[in-house]
Amino acid sequence: QVQLVESGGELVQAGGSLRLSCAASGRTSSSYKMGWFRQAPGKEREFVAGIGRIGYSTYYSDSVKGRFTISRDNANITLYLEMDSLKPEDTAVYYCAAGSIFTSWTQYDYWGQGTQVTVSS
Repeated sequence: QVQLVESGGELVQAGGSLRLSCAASGRTSSSYKMGWFRQAPGKEREFVAGIGRIGYSTYYSDSVKGRFTISRDNANITLYLEMDSLKPEDTAVYYCAAGSIFTSWTQYDYWGQGTQVTVSS
């Protein structure tokens, strides 16, 4: 089992920046790929970004590519999402996830509770 706890979500103005964190714990949690998803009101949860076990491989959705950066610190087993040039359409609950390295970038097994990001225009 892997436990994930997100933090860092808050209200920010359009054009601003925000950094989300996700603390992971549990057996072999550093052995998983990790990712961020988001869910806006009335919409389905969507993939945002993923990062490989070591941290060299990353993958982004087209909607955030060039604005968001995913990274991980395996020493502290923490996942980050640096979000720049935020837009109102980035408003959503952001979820941290962990999954097997043998499945696709959008498939994950463990989920956090989410953190709210609100971007005002």
